[in-house]
Amino acid sequence: MSQPVAEVGAYKNITATGDVTTGPCQLLGFYVNNTSSGTLVLKDGGSSGTVMSGTITPAIGFHRFPANVGTSLHATEGGTLDVTFFFASGN
Repeated sequence: MSQPVAEVGAYKNITATGDVTTGPCQLLGFYVNNTSSGTLVLKDGGSSGTVMSGTITPAIGFHRFPANVGTSLHATEGGTLDVTFFFASGN
């Protein structure tokens, strides 16, 4: 009998541009805690890495973003944004 799949992982809250992880991960999604015209761009490989998304203007709440991040996850924030990322370390 197969076991149910649990979509769980570590978390990191950020309120400014910076690295979410310093190594590979599987991104589950992110929860926007607070925003005032905030924007978000996700990159694989640091601040000069490969762009994974266009410019996202998220509403408050949870946003699924299942993605395999090969190098590291970096978030560039514009405006005011308080966001918590959920991810599983490794590939």
